Amino acid sequence: MDIEIKNTSREKLDYAFHGDYSDTSMLVLIGHGVTGNKDRPWAVGLAEALEEAGINALRFSFAGNGESEGKFEDCTITKEVKDLNKMVSVADDEGFNTIVYVGHSMGAAAGVIAASRNERINMLVSLGGMVHTAKFCETEFGDQTPDKGFMWDEKDCPLSQTYVDDMNKIGNVLGKTEKIEVPWLIVHGDADDVVPVEESREIYAAAYEPKELVEIPGADHVFSGDGLQKMLDVVVPWIKGHQQ
Repeated sequence: MDIEIKNTSREKLDYAFHGDYSDTSMLVLIGHGVTGNKDRPWAVGLAEALEEAGINALRFSFAGNGESEGKFEDCTITKEVKDLNKMVSVADDEGFNTIVYVGHSMGAAAGVIAASRNERINMLVSLGGMVHTAKFCETEFGDQTPDKGFMWDEKDCPLSQTYVDDMNKIGNVLGKTEKIEVPWLIVHGDADDVVPVEESREIYAAAYEPKELVEIPGADHVFSGDGLQKMLDVVVPWIKGHQQ
């Protein structure tokens, strides 16, 4: 797959395709979390594992992140939803029958919102999914001044007022679950110190069938170390099992 993809702001989105482009039965889109990009080890590992299982995967960086165009300061969940919808639209235009979205952390919150509105998302997977956006922003960045401070003291990740306002406006994504009727897998490490595992339990309780919650013992927020293989052992068979 070698086409240029631009979002609604005309910003080029960086992506990597894994698989057989002639097989249009399924495409798994993989979106990252805040301050992340498509090259995070968990994303690369998942894409490679899916390809090995005979499933096409496409990992991409939201605008303002990684090698995608755009300003990091403009990156919000609301904008990520638009980026994700663009990727889904491209997958649809390219003839893929089943479209799956796997989102991590903030990217998972974007996935919940997108799946509640976009009927072309046929399956949803949330990894360490952020649920309470306003709470997350206050907990992680409450000691920083918007437009002056930084996320986790990373100079390349300035904390913008735009981001803070969007997180507070959304508040949480629990109310979106009633609009999601597709198969939904929720995966969370019980050693996650960024997004508490309780948030996945909460959104699972609010979700409708078909749904599944898997808690991975000892796994952290980014599924590092042996947490990666444990995550792959859950996600890949689940997606393959729902393949039509």
